[in-house]
Amino acid sequence: MIEVAGVVYDYPAARALHGVGFSVEAGSVLAMVGPNGAGKTTLLRCMAALDSPTEGKIRIAGLDTQDDPRGVHEAIGYLPDFFGLYDDLTVRRALTYAARSRGMDAAATPAAVEEAAARVQLSDRMETRAGELSRGLRQRLAIGQTIVHRPRVLLLDEPAAGLDPEARRALSELILRLAREGMTIVVSSHILAELEDYSTRMLMIRDGKVAGGGVVAAGAGTRDGLRVEASFADAPADLAARLAALGLTVERLDGEVAVILAPEGEDDSALLARLVGAGLKVRAFQPVRRTLEDAYLAEVAP
Repeated sequence: MIEVAGVVYDYPAARALHGVGFSVEAGSVLAMVGPNGAGKTTLLRCMAALDSPTEGKIRIAGLDTQDDPRGVHEAIGYLPDFFGLYDDLTVRRALTYAARSRGMDAAATPAAVEEAAARVQLSDRMETRAGELSRGLRQRLAIGQTIVHRPRVLLLDEPAAGLDPEARRALSELILRLAREGMTIVVSSHILAELEDYSTRMLMIRDGKVAGGGVVAAGAGTRDGLRVEASFADAPADLAARLAALGLTVERLDGEVAVILAPEGEDDSALLARLVGAGLKVRAFQPVRRTLEDAYLAEVAP
């Protein structure tokens, strides 16, 4: 869905991107992380066909950003970190303008506007002018404008800025819902906690380059193994031997606590039954989830 190959971007006095390349599968939620000044916003602008890279190619939904920028604009939704709104337009008119300017048919626009407003919780503000909205509500309207035309790819730069905790939770739920519907989403932020709930992939950008192993699994739905606490009469080393005899790989062993890798495709309940049947007194049995911070630290570790 997204293909970036050898992208270089030069400002007059400095090079911002140094041969960046990666790909993103359809339906993924990619967390683009890195420190301030790493080049994330520059890369997003190139992906949004707003800036042309000095070198390299970018394809979004099968469209080349340099050969067909208008086609890319219709296929994506892009929310910059610093966005602008037409203060004199009501929420309804702002969403209508956003839909029509991105090529949506006039007959389909009213329903799309109502749908986008509901998704960002602005249905009760449809006749309120943008200039009368609070900072958080303006952010919601801006997000609504990026999704009103039902894009195939969504690019968000610091989307949670200015949102209260309730609105941030609603944003997370919206991103998860859009991903389930097949939308490919890239979210840029330097605050990992904002990305934890919904990201399925992570890309690190440091000093204008792809750091670590490129696009890696991380965040929502990523599982490293199972944490098993078991009591036994023998020495602690016997736990590893018993688990190995069951065909299980022990990732870490600390006294009576073992983190194991479950066999591919095996149901957790069936695995638990095997452990108990082998004579282990299991006190705890739970998945170990890999957090976005875990993935980030693993990639930057020397």
